[in-house]
Amino acid sequence: MKASLSLLGVLCALHGSLAATTGEAPRASYYKDGEIHVNVLGQPEGKAITTGHWDFKPSWSITGDHLVFFRRLKDDPDVGKWITALCVINADGTGFHQLSDGTFTDFNPTRSRDGKNTPVWNRKNPRGGGYRIMASRIGGKPGEEIALTGEAYHAWVHSAVRDGRLFVAAKPPGLKRGYFLMTPNPGGEPKFERVDCELAAKGILDRVSVSPSETKICFEYQTGFQYEFPGRTLYVADFDIARREITNLKPFANAEAKRVWFAYPRWTKDESAIVYHAGGKLFLYTLADGSTKPVSTDDRADYRYPHGEATPN
Repeated sequence: MKASLSLLGVLCALHGSLAATTGEAPRASYYKDGEIHVNVLGQPEGKAITTGHWDFKPSWSITGDHLVFFRRLKDDPDVGKWITALCVINADGTGFHQLSDGTFTDFNPTRSRDGKNTPVWNRKNPRGGGYRIMASRIGGKPGEEIALTGEAYHAWVHSAVRDGRLFVAAKPPGLKRGYFLMTPNPGGEPKFERVDCELAAKGILDRVSVSPSETKICFEYQTGFQYEFPGRTLYVADFDIARREITNLKPFANAEAKRVWFAYPRWTKDESAIVYHAGGKLFLYTLADGSTKPVSTDDRADYRYPHGEATPN
């Protein structure tokens, strides 16, 4: 317990002063020791909605009734060699079913925001490097998923916007690597429209999340292009969807780039705050006053991958 509290103290010092809890805390889904919970942030957990497996990275539907996540079926020291299955479950823990057959490396799902709640995710390309973007449907069965991007180039979906476009990192044919709003074209080639951000030329934007109003964006950032997860800084910025520009960048966690795993910034439903994990704990950053507070309650547990209620990442 002393070690856990000591780590929490270090993390809180990195964040700055802690704010007192005010108002009604938001709900979120998250990973705790390999199980998925749905809970009011800052409250002790009740029963997990998935048990007995290793379940990762839940993403909530915009309608608030479904979660999509991936289940690890085969472990490996190299995460890229995991074998996983994409799964859907109701937010109350009922209605579990698989969307993929558990023979692929399927990672980091999200949902469309166009009213269809389409599950989309990233599948490792077995015929070459990188990943391609897949899609299915609520109630879909393994084998019914379709590819939204080709095998000849890398593409990774991060988030979505209401007009049906997806926010992706990609290196499409004939274009330099970068970040794009991608218009899916099932059965044909998608359209890629570049998003400009001054940090993109210097390093990696990862775990990108567009806010519910689509006027702000948050993400992890690391300088350089060799993936290295500990030491990243979390940013919030303005997002002009018409001009496809990310501006007014502000680091809000780990600006010092200390060697701690700060990751998965995700919006709350009312867009007033961003929840994220750091060092196995959950934290909530409030935009209005710049305050940060811890919102995980079990110092012995490993918390990761938070996701705000009814807010696709």
